[in-house]
Amino acid sequence: MMEYKGYHAEIKYSDEDRLFVGQVVGVSDTLAFHGASVSELEQMFHQSIDNYLGLCREFGKVPEREYKGKFNVRIPAALHRTAVLCAKQREMSLNDFVTDALEAACAKLTVEA
Repeated sequence: MMEYKGYHAEIKYSDEDRLFVGQVVGVSDTLAFHGASVSELEQMFHQSIDNYLGLCREFGKVPEREYKGKFNVRIPAALHRTAVLCAKQREMSLNDFVTDALEAACAKLTVEA
C-alpha cells in the first residue's frame, strides 16, 4: 500500500497493460491512477489526492477521510447480549468494550506477525 496525506492506495500490476494500477481505499469516490514505474505511480497517486482535495475545496465539499472511526458490525444476538453484559460488569460502554477487544486482538496479531 502507498500512503499520502492520510490516504492509502492498493496497488496491483496489470500484466496486460504493463502498468502499476492504484486505487485509493476507504472513500466512496473513485480515485484511481496508474504508472509505468514506482516513481511515476507515486507521482500520479499524489496528483490524484491533490486533485481530489482541490476539487472538494472548489465545490465546497468536505473531503472524505478514509476511516471515520465508525463501522457497523453484524453479530449474533447472543454474542451482542454477552458483550453488553461483559461491558456492564466492567462498568464500560459497549463501544469501549469493543474498542478494547479489537485493540487486544490487533496487538496479538501484530506480535505474532
